[in-house]
Amino acid sequence: MRTLLLVLAIATLSSACTWVKVSDDGTGVAVANMANVRNCEKLRNVNVKVKASVGPIDRNADKVATELANLARNEAASFGGDTVVPTSEIENGSQTFAVYKCK
Repeated sequence: MRTLLLVLAIATLSSACTWVKVSDDGTGVAVANMANVRNCEKLRNVNVKVKASVGPIDRNADKVATELANLARNEAASFGGDTVVPTSEIENGSQTFAVYKCK
């Protein structure tokens, strides 16, 4: 019983936290949609992944999406990109983003 309560407590607390933060360089990268990047140069695609569940408990979908976008922004900055656009749905905590240079 204690183990179950501990697992539930950890899952509840961790589902409320955003584990992936935007880096200093990543703050200069926007998340956009395809309509916003028509006049931009596509640099590459990046695949990012975070934990979608803690043990048997799924994490909050909005938190997972935010963390994936944060990771994509951080990655884009390392390639000289200033905008990312999601190009796939989130699947098992993974998503693909296109990296663009718009400025």
